[in-house]
Amino acid sequence: MPFGTREILAIVVSASFAAGLNVYATVATLGLLGRFGVLPLPASLHMLTNEWTIGVAALLFAVEFVADKIPAFDLLWNALQTFVRVPVAALLAFAAASQLSPKAQIASALLGAAIALAAHGGKLAVRSAVTPSPEPFSNSALSLAEDGAAIALTWFATSHPYLAAAIVLLALVIIIVLVRLIWRAFRKIFVGAAAQWQRLQTPAAN
Repeated sequence: MPFGTREILAIVVSASFAAGLNVYATVATLGLLGRFGVLPLPASLHMLTNEWTIGVAALLFAVEFVADKIPAFDLLWNALQTFVRVPVAALLAFAAASQLSPKAQIASALLGAAIALAAHGGKLAVRSAVTPSPEPFSNSALSLAEDGAAIALTWFATSHPYLAAAIVLLALVIIIVLVRLIWRAFRKIFVGAAAQWQRLQTPAAN
């Protein structure tokens, strides 16, 4: 059954957030759902159901699955993925709104990009706080949770778009709070380190 405007908007919100976490898992999931008739994709997104598109997305997901779980390297990887996750989320959102007016399509693309950027930024912030930990398990656990969330959210949005969108909105609030807390913690560390350095330099100057 085709989705209405509100359902499309709700799915765009959910898929954009999922893309901000793992764009390859999101594209592969959308492609598989569309290919097997679970999600009636608009004609503008039928390319996602192509076996080559699904195959490439799955392959890149496998690469990210490994790269995203290597401490320190994951930060570089995720920083580079900024130039993939956000633009792809915007393109998906634009194409998903193909049955709407051109202005609504542009608004959908901007919304998709903003949500993907928020999800991606939250992921980077949390990783920056966790990666320095000497044990590797928390980093891998976080990565697995993000992968699972991207797939589950994309699938869940096809049957419960409004509930999925509500979950995303709650997640965005949590991300804003977490980013602020992490920023304050890092700021305290840097200020404390600068003060300590200043105290060490003062006797030398005398």
